[in-house]
Amino acid sequence: MVIFATRLFYLQIIKHNDYVAQAAAEQIKPLTIPAKRGLIYAMDGTSPVPLVINQTVYTMFADPSTVNEESKVLSTIRQVAGGNLRPNLEDLLSRRESRYQILGTQLTRQQAELIKKQNLTGIGFQEESQRVYPEGSLASQTLGFVNTEGKGQYGIEQSLNDRMTGHDGLLKSVTDVSGVPLTIGNQNINKPAQNGDNIALTIDRNIQAYTEKALAAGLQHSHAPNGSVVVMDPQSGKVLAMANLPTYDPSQYNKVTDASAFDNPIVSTPYEPGSDIKTFTMATGLDKGVVTPDSTYNNTDSIKIGDRTITNATKGQTGNITFQHALNYSLNTGFVTVEERLGDGTDINDQSRNTMYDYFHNHFGFAQNTGIEVAGEAPGIIIPPTSADGNAVRYSNMAFGQGLDITMIQVASGFSALVNGGTYYQPTVVGGTVDDSGNLNPAPLKAPRRGVITAATSATIHDMIHTARQAFYAKQDKAGYDIGGKTGTSQTLVNGQYVDNQTVATYLGYGGDVTSAKYVIMVQVSGPGLNLQGNLDALPIFTNVSNWLIDYLKLQPKG
Repeated sequence: MVIFATRLFYLQIIKHNDYVAQAAAEQIKPLTIPAKRGLIYAMDGTSPVPLVINQTVYTMFADPSTVNEESKVLSTIRQVAGGNLRPNLEDLLSRRESRYQILGTQLTRQQAELIKKQNLTGIGFQEESQRVYPEGSLASQTLGFVNTEGKGQYGIEQSLNDRMTGHDGLLKSVTDVSGVPLTIGNQNINKPAQNGDNIALTIDRNIQAYTEKALAAGLQHSHAPNGSVVVMDPQSGKVLAMANLPTYDPSQYNKVTDASAFDNPIVSTPYEPGSDIKTFTMATGLDKGVVTPDSTYNNTDSIKIGDRTITNATKGQTGNITFQHALNYSLNTGFVTVEERLGDGTDINDQSRNTMYDYFHNHFGFAQNTGIEVAGEAPGIIIPPTSADGNAVRYSNMAFGQGLDITMIQVASGFSALVNGGTYYQPTVVGGTVDDSGNLNPAPLKAPRRGVITAATSATIHDMIHTARQAFYAKQDKAGYDIGGKTGTSQTLVNGQYVDNQTVATYLGYGGDVTSAKYVIMVQVSGPGLNLQGNLDALPIFTNVSNWLIDYLKLQPKG
């Protein structure tokens, strides 16, 4: 009796917790309830339409300690889901000390149901989802993709990964011998999953599709491999389209051999924008009151700054000419002269350089991240005047768009402020969220920076940009609308030196009705070893998209 009593005391009292833990390990199984990743929508006018949705797939797992018909299990799952299985099934099922081994992933519902019908002990399924793209490669560099670990990469998928991921739930339950959760037991835990946010982009599906089509046609015409177009609403900062070529299919991202295809150059690739920047130099001079459109200077087709001589690409517009004339013909000498007049009027001194840096960096937002919700944004570089490299030669080049590295999204956002009355709106691609019923909940507007230039300056530069386009390209635009723009052709650096056989072509412009600018479009075309020109290679793409937008937005002509 003493021996029995001692043994029972040992088992029931001393070893009680150990046996309870062993029983719990065999009877209680924690199961993760995966949250559903949020969807991504574009706009179709005022209605959200899905660009990225989820497709239900299943992960098949085993509890090796309860599998009792291994040969039947292996035969069945190989027959039904051979292509979705892990290669070392026998090894996985032999791990008897384990309670959870994944045997296969991304099974379809049909595959999962066929296997379930065989009532295989120790085999279970976990519902998951994978990304599906109803519009194919549309806006792929803006969207990004989700990798095999369920994490967003590039684009919106990366920058808003936490919002779209949600939070997994937990089901911890007493199970039967087959691993099926029972509804009894005070140790059950049921924590529901919190699904991720459904994100509505500001991208308009129709504008995006047409812009991509126009870009492809323009690149084919120019025989150029690379191009980008951004379309913005200058009255809000909303991005209506971001098109880049070459592109990729996010549903087959694993087949991409060049990772640069994932980048969105509009936000991630700073470059020297060229003569587009002359509109900003002119706006700075207007805002500081040192020039007007009708002010004149003596153009000799060259101007000397320090030990450098700067010349015009277009020759022959010599003599006493206005700054409007200089903008029309994109004369470098005119805008170096504006830079000089920001100082004492005779050379580029500390005052002129400080003023230009203040406007370019602080007013227009150059060389600093805009905060747009696309992963990989790069700030670019503007050398400050306090640096040894921020000398007069550098700032004379900056006056006509060389000697600084900035992104297309920075230029387009700053340009919007030039033509909208002087208000800088932070660019955005997030328009809000979409609830489970498909209703749009608009995102709160970001606080604008008003007065980056005065309303009077904006009205003047707006008119100057319109006049510059009308001087040569009026017949290409639909009659009765306010269209303006500026060409850009910039040299490129190769191994730290400017080369003569490679240029980047850009065009920056706006369009609107009788009341205000309704859209801003910036185009860039480039390619190794190609001499491209803004008026020949980028401007036609702008014109194509602009004329289409007038009809799509139903803008009203004058009169």
